[in-house]
Amino acid sequence: MSEEERDTQHLPAPSLWPIGFAVGVACILVGLVISVPALIVGAVIALVFGFLWVRDLMRAHPVTAAAPGAPAAAPVVTHADVGDNVDRATFLSLATIGVSGLIGAGVTLPVLGFGVLPSFVGDGVETHDVDLGPITNFPEGQYMIATYLENPEQGEVSRRTAFIRNNGSTDAGVPSFTAIFSRCVHLGCPVQPNGPIDEQAKQEVNGVELLPVLAASFGCPCHGGLYDSEGNRSAGPPVRSLDRYEFSIKDGNLILGRLFSVGHVEGVGATARIQKYYMAYPGVHVDGIESWLYPIPTPGSTG
Repeated sequence: MSEEERDTQHLPAPSLWPIGFAVGVACILVGLVISVPALIVGAVIALVFGFLWVRDLMRAHPVTAAAPGAPAAAPVVTHADVGDNVDRATFLSLATIGVSGLIGAGVTLPVLGFGVLPSFVGDGVETHDVDLGPITNFPEGQYMIATYLENPEQGEVSRRTAFIRNNGSTDAGVPSFTAIFSRCVHLGCPVQPNGPIDEQAKQEVNGVELLPVLAASFGCPCHGGLYDSEGNRSAGPPVRSLDRYEFSIKDGNLILGRLFSVGHVEGVGATARIQKYYMAYPGVHVDGIESWLYPIPTPGSTG
C-alpha cells in the first residue's frame, strides 16, 4: 500500500442534521415574533435534528478489513478503540454546540421571560372597581370628566380621569354609558376633550370630581393624536381607538370596572358596536395585519 493510501483519513460522510438544526433555530426566532405555534414547531425541529447531529458525532466509524492476500491496512483508531475517550474533532464539535446553546439560551430566555411570561402571570397591576355615584349625576347625551382615586390607599399616584357619557337606554331598556380612558394609545400621554368645560357646574361626590364638558372630539397635546367623540382615531400617530372601561349599575350607581382595548367603534351612543380586545399597551395594534406582531396579548398599565 502506498504512503498516500496509508495516510488517508476516514472522515464522516456529509450530514444534513446541522442544516435541520439551523432551520429549527430560525423557526424559533420567527415564532417569537409571529406566533406561538411556529415557535413550538421550531423547538421540536431543533431538538430532533440536534439529537441526530450529536448521535452521528458520537457514533464509531467502521473499520474496513483488508482483502485476502492484500497487505494489512493501517489500523484506524475509533471510539470503540479508545473506550470513553473522545477525539479532538468530536470534542470541538460538541463544545461548539454546547457554547452555541448557552448563547442562544442567554439571548432567548430573557426575551421569553419579559415578553411572554406577563401574559400568563399578569403584570402586577391590580384594577379596582370604582363607584362614581348615582347615574342621575350624569346628564343624558353629555360627557362628564370624572376624576377619582382608583385606590385611595395609594393616594395621588392612583388618580385617574375618565370621560363618561350617559347614552340613555338601549332598545332592551338597559342603561348605556360610554366610559373612555383619558390616556392616548400612542405613548400614554393625557388626552384632553376638545370643547368648552363648564367649571361653574363642577361637583364632588364621595371623592369623585365631575365636570361637564361639550366634547366634540379628544386630542393629545403631546404628539397631535386626534380622536372623534366615540374615541376612534381621526388623525395623528395613535394605532387604535381610545381604551374604554367596563361598567355596571349597582343600586342606582355607576361602577367602573376593568379597562379594555378597542379596535374600532361603529355607530354612536347606545347603538354603537365596539371591537373589544384584551387590554394592550399604548402603541400596540390589536387588529389588522400589524396585530400579527403581537400574537400574545400583554396586560396593559392603568396608569
